Amino acid sequence: MNYEDLTTLGIAFGLGLLVGLQRQKTNHDMAGVRTFTLISLMGTISGFLTRDAENPFILPVLGLALAALLVMANVIKLKKEDESDIGQTTEVAALLMFAVGAYLVLGNQVLAIVIGGTMAILLYVKEHLHDFIDRLENKDLAAIMTFAGISLVILPILPDKTFGPYDVLNPNNIWLMVTLIVGISVVGYFIYKFAGKKIGIISNGVLGGLISSTATTVSYARKTATAEGINKLAAFVITAASAIALVRVIIEVAVVIPENLPLMILPLAVEFVVMAALCAGLFYLINKDEKDDEMPEPDNPAQFKSALIFGLLYGLILLAVAFTKEEFGNSGLYVVSIISGLTDVDAITLSLSQLIKGGSLEADSGWRLILLASLSNLLFKGIMAAVLGTRRLMKWIAISFGISISVGLAIMWLWPAEWHL
Repeated sequence: MNYEDLTTLGIAFGLGLLVGLQRQKTNHDMAGVRTFTLISLMGTISGFLTRDAENPFILPVLGLALAALLVMANVIKLKKEDESDIGQTTEVAALLMFAVGAYLVLGNQVLAIVIGGTMAILLYVKEHLHDFIDRLENKDLAAIMTFAGISLVILPILPDKTFGPYDVLNPNNIWLMVTLIVGISVVGYFIYKFAGKKIGIISNGVLGGLISSTATTVSYARKTATAEGINKLAAFVITAASAIALVRVIIEVAVVIPENLPLMILPLAVEFVVMAALCAGLFYLINKDEKDDEMPEPDNPAQFKSALIFGLLYGLILLAVAFTKEEFGNSGLYVVSIISGLTDVDAITLSLSQLIKGGSLEADSGWRLILLASLSNLLFKGIMAAVLGTRRLMKWIAISFGISISVGLAIMWLWPAEWHL
């Protein structure tokens, strides 16, 4: 006896039962738990017959017979009911379940199980999916489509070759980094869109760091000029967003050079813990009479123009890093990190990660340069907060950012090389 075939039948039975259970729970008259289980088993038996008889026509014939039965059932239903709602979801699910049953025999069983399970989940979350789509605005749809264009249309067609001086400009690699940064921002944007307003000020800082800590700094600094009594709250959100920006940097390092993460994460994590402690202190000091203001509505983070500008900036920093390393050695990279970090930490982080990946920069020097760029960015945001906000905000930001920068410089200077995971 072939126990593998019995196992395949058991899997088909379970998948059909799972999908049919969902369909019957929605009170669908066309097909329920028994029908879907039988359809799944029918697909599996069709696969057995096709395999054992070595006849490729058995499977499509039985598939067409099933399709004909579904068509006939809909025709009869239309004749019996004047206002019957004839959809296509159950019919397509039935045909797909037949195909899954056959693929369990003739193809990859793991893939078939994944498809069957995913189909059951997709059918179950129908109402939630419709609610999600109904809440989308034009700019939300634009963000989704722009990100799809960036990741699914442009990225695959770019050449995976290096061009230009110093042999560092790879269009495919540059755009892959653009996709990574835009993807992180889009995730943060949609978390805020559907959950951020309900979670409170802590989420404002967290999501602000995921979307753009610089934009969050500008927004809250401007709010202090027009709204009284939110200086500590604004300082908390700005500091929290900057702390999460450091987590964002760690994520970027983990994606590009995961093998070096154990050597680099500990000092960066210590700096994050210090900033998190400062956030906790600010949160404790927030007066009870201060309003729990919502985070200002963020702009679409997946604009093609912004993505293109980041790609160009990343390419320029790649060139600057390569030129500086060749002409001045690693010591010159500290100047590049300071200048680049003023406007964009992501670009210099990814550039340095590529150097580490290529073996031309040690991980021990790399994390110091990345941390220096982050501290430079803190200084830049602190200046913006002082210029755009009130004096009270400037005082709180000077304390939180001053401590963060001081601790970061101490970590860079004193951290022992043997301290790593």
